[in-house]
Amino acid sequence: MFFGKPARRHSTYPGMTSPDDTPLVLELQDVACSYDAGSPAVEGISFSARKGDVICLLGPSGCGKTTTLRAIAGFEPVSAGQIRLNTAVVSAPDRHVPPERRRVGMVFQDYALFPHLTVRDNVSFGLASATAEDRGNRIDEMLSLTGLSEFAGRYPHALSGGQQQRAALARALAPQPVLLLLDEPFSNLDPDTTERMRIELLHLLKTTQTTAVLVTHDHEEAFAMADYVAVLNNGQLEQFATPETMYHLPVSPFVAEFVGQADFIPGAIRDSAVVTQLGTFPVPPSYRGGRDVSVMIRPDDVHIRENGNGDGTVESRQFRGSEIIYGIRLGSGDVVHSSEASTRFFPLDSKVELEVNATHTVLFDRKP
Repeated sequence: MFFGKPARRHSTYPGMTSPDDTPLVLELQDVACSYDAGSPAVEGISFSARKGDVICLLGPSGCGKTTTLRAIAGFEPVSAGQIRLNTAVVSAPDRHVPPERRRVGMVFQDYALFPHLTVRDNVSFGLASATAEDRGNRIDEMLSLTGLSEFAGRYPHALSGGQQQRAALARALAPQPVLLLLDEPFSNLDPDTTERMRIELLHLLKTTQTTAVLVTHDHEEAFAMADYVAVLNNGQLEQFATPETMYHLPVSPFVAEFVGQADFIPGAIRDSAVVTQLGTFPVPPSYRGGRDVSVMIRPDDVHIRENGNGDGTVESRQFRGSEIIYGIRLGSGDVVHSSEASTRFFPLDSKVELEVNATHTVLFDRKP
């Protein structure tokens, strides 16, 4: 297939996607983890993060996301490869630095706050070695950053889900960790709170220039949060790239479908073009596969035109507020999807024509 080198992102957050001369904080090199001497739970995992980067580990249940996160934290030993923090090896087959010596903060799915301690005492937990003055100043700073100053005397049961998450973040960030790890931190929140907390968390991470690795199975969450996304499948890393590259230039059909709705239209290469039932597309110069291909098409590439004699039939309609996703069955029997403004209405079973306006061509070999 065709893909390009991941481009650096631009953002309103200062420092988002650290420049190449920013120090490396985290490095994974061909990491593997195995359970009970069986086949590896993860294998050949390699990626890195610079100071201030937010990395999202994305994939379905059982793909190895949490195992990778636990290996970084030091909760799981590695059977092959190396993990480095600030250039120092902390995990290798012959070396294992325990979690408490890695200066890594962790926020769990259930937040794991101490129920018998107030918010202030929870935040104070990791600051035992600091002087009383320094400890108090750091607690006040973290409570202020997370908007919890007025709730400092409350116990966890008296907080909302979003407030509990902020308290867990404040506790994890208080000791100024080298790296912050988050295991599906929004899984216990309702959708509205989740969206708000994503924005607040990202602002907090960028304000404090904290390097973070976040586990999620939700590609929208990964795209909203990450500088780089690592897609895992069956214990292996399929692609590591910016969200934009991941969406527009996936390296495999699995990645293409996991990070957004994707249709695959059969085509054949003739000279320098791909001939399909939806038209002719240019062949990317770097494509080195066979002549029988599948062309990946996103719903936002496909546009509907009314035509009573068109080849397509409106088969389904999903209203999503600002848009409607139409499923169109072609004369060949293949189905493609089109994203239209919610004001554009096409009745089910109506005949339509489709126009594809793709900015680039993504090809995969089509197996016989």
